[in-house]
Amino acid sequence: MRSGNPDVASRGNAGQRRGRILAVANQKGGVGKTTTTVNLATAFARQGRRVLVIDFDPQANATTGLGVAEPVTLTSYELLSGETTLDEALAPTAVPGLMAVPASANLAGAEIELAQQPRREFRLADALRGQLGEYDDVLVDCPPSLNLLTINALAAADRVLVPLQCEFYALSGLAQLMGTVERVQRSLNPRLRLQGVVLTMYDRRNNLCESVAADVREHFRGKVYETVIPRNVRISEAPSHGLPVLVYDRHCAGAKAYFKLAAEMLAGAAA
Repeated sequence: MRSGNPDVASRGNAGQRRGRILAVANQKGGVGKTTTTVNLATAFARQGRRVLVIDFDPQANATTGLGVAEPVTLTSYELLSGETTLDEALAPTAVPGLMAVPASANLAGAEIELAQQPRREFRLADALRGQLGEYDDVLVDCPPSLNLLTINALAAADRVLVPLQCEFYALSGLAQLMGTVERVQRSLNPRLRLQGVVLTMYDRRNNLCESVAADVREHFRGKVYETVIPRNVRISEAPSHGLPVLVYDRHCAGAKAYFKLAAEMLAGAAA
């Protein structure tokens, strides 16, 4: 993938180093968004980087997939509503060097609750400001919709990563997502950029997969990662054990693909 410098060493208002914030977003469910968040974060941590995952999806799949112990009382909902701080909401995961802000079902009502609040699109950005100095990478797992939660994530992020399943309906929704990203760039967050598109659930035996991949690469020249994430049963099994696939079976095809994707992203960051 050919890309510009993704501002790995971004700086806050006071010049303090802070982590790159990467929103992992796609309004279509079932495209491997949470799986990509969990395993990419794990791959970064395995490289010795300090990583934070913020689970912003009411389904809380990233929370369980990272092995965050139950019960959790302080979550991204309390962070968003201002009832807690980032430090108070942090929870350890099954991966050394990787912390998480867990999610809860309460996030489902956040859009209604925040509708009349001041700076409603910036609640996450405000909560994170000046608090990320110890992290190299911050990944926000967005819900499968273009709601106020996703807008908050995009308003706080430096980059947006789009996991895209290689099938027709996933491709047809990509234009809507990119339209939202452009509107956020214009009105809320001018520094937001497309980090890239990663093709997921890829099956080389399927002609449709090859066709969709070719179309996406043609449209997003230089912004589609060479690494593709294959369909792999071990990826599907890992969350039921509360583990990323890179911990569950680091030698399987899915784990190797995520290690390769992380290496490709870090190589692009250093270019």
